Parts: sequence; structure tokens; C-alpha cells
Amino acid sequence: MKRDRATTLLSDMLDRLQAGGWPLDLIDEILIFGSYARGALNPADVDMVVEHRNDDRLTSEFLHALSYGRDSMASMKRALKGNSRGLQIHFQERKTLEEEGFELTLLWSHGEPVDAARARLAAITPDPTAGRAPRDHMIEAFDGIDRWVPRPVRITLTDLVDRKAVTIRQLQLRDQQPTHPAALEALTRWSDTSPLRRAAAAALAHLEATSRPLNSVYLHGEPVIGDRYSETAWRIGVGFGWSHYSGISHHLREGTDWLEIVRPTRTRPLHALHIAVQDRAALPTH
Repeated sequence: MKRDRATTLLSDMLDRLQAGGWPLDLIDEILIFGSYARGALNPADVDMVVEHRNDDRLTSEFLHALSYGRDSMASMKRALKGNSRGLQIHFQERKTLEEEGFELTLLWSHGEPVDAARARLAAITPDPTAGRAPRDHMIEAFDGIDRWVPRPVRITLTDLVDRKAVTIRQLQLRDQQPTHPAALEALTRWSDTSPLRRAAAAALAHLEATSRPLNSVYLHGEPVIGDRYSETAWRIGVGFGWSHYSGISHHLREGTDWLEIVRPTRTRPLHALHIAVQDRAALPTH
């Protein structure tokens, strides 16, 4: 992405921040870091840290999203980004990033006029010598798809690999339909044009082709066969877009595999990560 485009994205975000309204009025601080903040002429994206408060409405949306396998911060992201892409938002990560030595640049703080943020943005000057920094917490399985694996996810998964608790490999799922009646019924959760339906069909067809039992598959928050409140130990978890990444370690303490479609789309390749238990005793216990 050209630097001018990245600056425009930030300026547009500040326009939305100035307009205010929920949930933007819950934001305490916005900080930027990474290649754009260093002055790179062609940053991959703009890394931002957003620190915010919660209210009853945001908490309710968060819990509802987790229950249905959706993005728990969708409202806040949409309010900040609009329909644009290129802003990589890290929520509530200031302390973690500072502890890891990242240099964070304050863009805006609650109570300030947005013009103060515009002045700080203008003060970040281009630097032709500032290239893109290599992403941290990387493993071979992330090659080529790391932009769709958020940093908190990379931290979690690289830790599991470092512990030798799991193995992770990348694969690309084929566009195909499952044949089992229960699998076809499971697809009716989504409309025919939904990218999640396409991802679910490809995942279930892949599991069928590899002779995985569908009565042990937990698909994006719901079992393919049976009831989520049953005593079944689901061996295989399937997730889309990292909506359930925080539960991967918990799942693997009883299950054997997790299949994550990292970026469900209607037409583009369906990249997936297959995470398999290597040593259950090495999994974190919390």
C-alpha cells in the first residue's frame, strides 16, 4: 500500500472519530506503530492499538458474537474503519506491546480535540530508508497468509508450536460440497451466497475425503451432529476467521485437530491451517 493511501485511511478514521457516537465514545487512546509510524513509503498496512472502555451494550455484543462464532469487535472495527481495508487494529494490547519493546506513537487520547491527532499525523514524516519490519511470532505455516493471522493469534499458535504441543501445516481447501445428509443440513445455517457457507462446505468435504467422522466435528460453534450441550468430546474443531481462536487450546485438551479457514471469502482461495495435537501434556492449562 502506498503511504499516501495509508495516510488517507487514517485521516478518514479521524473524521469518523470526530463525528463521535457509539462505540467510538468508549475509546480512550489510539496509538500507531510499525512500518507506517516509522515513515515507510510502502507499508503493508497501518498497525494501530485501540484502548477502550466497555459498556453494557458492547459487553452484550461481545458475548453474543462469541456464542455465534462472529467477530466480537465488529462494531468497533466498523465504526473506526468504515468499509475500508488496510487498518490493522489491535485492541487492548498497549501493555503487551510495550513490554515486548514496540515503540508506540500516540495519535489521539480521550478528551483531546481530533485536530491534535491530525497534527500528530502530519508530524510523522516519510522516511525512504524505513522498510517494512518482519512480522514477529512467525512460523513456516504462516508463509504467504500472515497478513490474515492477527498478532494475538500468532502469539498463541507459535507458543503451542514452541512447546511442541501441536503441529501446524497450511493447506488450501478445494471448492466442493460434502455428501453426508448431516453435513448438508449443517450448511443451511448460512445463505447460499455467504462466504461462511462456502468455507463450511469446503471444510466438511475435506473432512469427508480424509475419513473424519462427522459426529465428532464442532463446526464454527455448533456440532454437525448432535447437541452442543451433550457429553460428546468433539475431536475436530473447525473455525472461520479466528472467531474462536481463544478456545483452540481448550479444545485440543480433549480433541485432536483444529481446522481454521483464515479468511473466508466468496471467490478467493480458501487458505486453512490444520492444527494437530502432538503432545497434549504440553498444552497450557489455563
